[in-house]
Amino acid sequence: MSIWRLKPVSAFEADMKKNDLKRVLTKWGLTSLGIGAIIGGGIFTLTGIAANEQAGPALALSFIIAGIGCMFAALCYAEFASVLPVEGSAYAYSYGTIGEIFAWFIGWNLILEYMMGATTVAVAWSGYFEKLMHLFNVHLPLYLSMDYSSAKEMLANSHAITSIQDYLHNNLHVNFESFKSAADILNTQNLPAVSEVIAALSNTPAKDIIESISVDADKKVLEASKFYPLLAEKASQANFTQFSSNYSSVDLPGFSFNLLAFIITWIVTGVLIKGIKEAASTNNIIVIIKIAVVLFVIIAGAFYINTENWSPFIPNKIIDFKGESHFGLRGVFTAASIVFFAYIGFDAVSTQAGEAINPKKDVPFAIISSLVICTVLYILVSLVLTGMVKYDQLDLRAPVASAFEAAGNPIAKYLVVIAATAGLISVMLVMMLGQTRIFLGMAKDGLLPKFFKEVHPKFQTPHKSTILVGALISIVAALTPIKKVSEMCSMGTLLAFSMVCLAVMILRYKKPELDRPYRTPAVYLIGTLGAAFNIALMFFVRKDTWFTFIIWGTLGIIVYFLYSKRNSNLNNSEAQEK
Repeated sequence: MSIWRLKPVSAFEADMKKNDLKRVLTKWGLTSLGIGAIIGGGIFTLTGIAANEQAGPALALSFIIAGIGCMFAALCYAEFASVLPVEGSAYAYSYGTIGEIFAWFIGWNLILEYMMGATTVAVAWSGYFEKLMHLFNVHLPLYLSMDYSSAKEMLANSHAITSIQDYLHNNLHVNFESFKSAADILNTQNLPAVSEVIAALSNTPAKDIIESISVDADKKVLEASKFYPLLAEKASQANFTQFSSNYSSVDLPGFSFNLLAFIITWIVTGVLIKGIKEAASTNNIIVIIKIAVVLFVIIAGAFYINTENWSPFIPNKIIDFKGESHFGLRGVFTAASIVFFAYIGFDAVSTQAGEAINPKKDVPFAIISSLVICTVLYILVSLVLTGMVKYDQLDLRAPVASAFEAAGNPIAKYLVVIAATAGLISVMLVMMLGQTRIFLGMAKDGLLPKFFKEVHPKFQTPHKSTILVGALISIVAALTPIKKVSEMCSMGTLLAFSMVCLAVMILRYKKPELDRPYRTPAVYLIGTLGAAFNIALMFFVRKDTWFTFIIWGTLGIIVYFLYSKRNSNLNNSEAQEK
């Protein structure tokens, strides 16, 4: 009854023979799933934030660094996938090499990764689809566009921006001290957001901007926003008039519900229940659209490149009013930690081993090829983007679309929004697919109830767990301010990547005789570098995220000792033989 007991390789081989899932995925079908999971809205948004605030034109180097870090993990995943081509991904690999308690902890956190990942993507998709609707002058009321907390906060922020702009319009030659004292006047309207904006403006170099620019208020706020992400967020959200123009009504009747996120979750759930072949076909269509638009951005954007925008390639380091560093070499690495999460998804390929036609060869191929393809595309997009527009002038919310619009090519705005909208569907599809396959692998081992391994007799998919996952994601996405917890997705991923890098070295040492259709080159070097890289990135995550992560992990350990340890198949030889 040791908590470090290992699942024997023979048991994994027995699972593969008893597989109830339909094997229909080829190596290119698996690669498409990997690309579908990796390329989402991030390529159209993270590029602007990382270049504008941290790396400048050296964003391309940041993508290379992040890509190399991911490649270490991908090479380790590939070897495991060739040895143990089963549904559980990092969970299963840890179960066969490190021990049950560790495997459970990895699986428990993979649940968090995929669940939070899919929920975050559902909310992001609703935002992009709203943008698409706005292009055709179709608007929803605010209370059907997002959760109540976010709606209330954004409405208050729009009033805050309006209050500040009104004050500055009426006091064009305001000096620093009089502007700072205005906070008390503005706060009589009970708008906490005003204090945040005033606090950001009340520091050098914003102080100098306020005193030196005696023009209209919009320019004052937007000029200052170049230096302060907080203010940039408030200013880009716009004042009340601009904010309300995005909705048919901004009245909040005491509740708010993200209708679009709720609907898309159930559409994706329906596709997944129908079957892996249908899900893969849907994903393939979306991936073709995404890659076509990314190639359009690269090829069309190349004609607008001004090489002067690449100088200096690595901007000089600066310290902001909070004492935080931007640009320089540190900025390049900080940007790498930001764009790293645009790569998350290739590991989901390993959860599809049970539906691959030739998993021992095709899964490793798909993991590595999907990551290489996406890395090349990311690097080219970042070079084109920073070549089209000076890095400090990049729009933070829609950098690609804005760059083309400024270049006199507004059609790109439509293409980018369509691609991002479609792209996020495929990310969500693969995330939810991975979630249910993790449940399936854990349930087969007895660590979760049998409910999670029941397969539909006709569709040959785990329909019950898929419906449960769809229900949870749709409710959380519709009612929760998900931006506050979305980093939890990253924590689960980084932990899984680190453990796979360690586990592949352990298995190579303990079981050198195993048949390995794919072998990680220089495994001890690659595994060590991969584990170190991903563990290091965990320390870039906010303290609040660590706190939540510890709570979730503690809950998982409690569940393990109350249920999973007692019901594990390793306790019962009869259960393992069935």
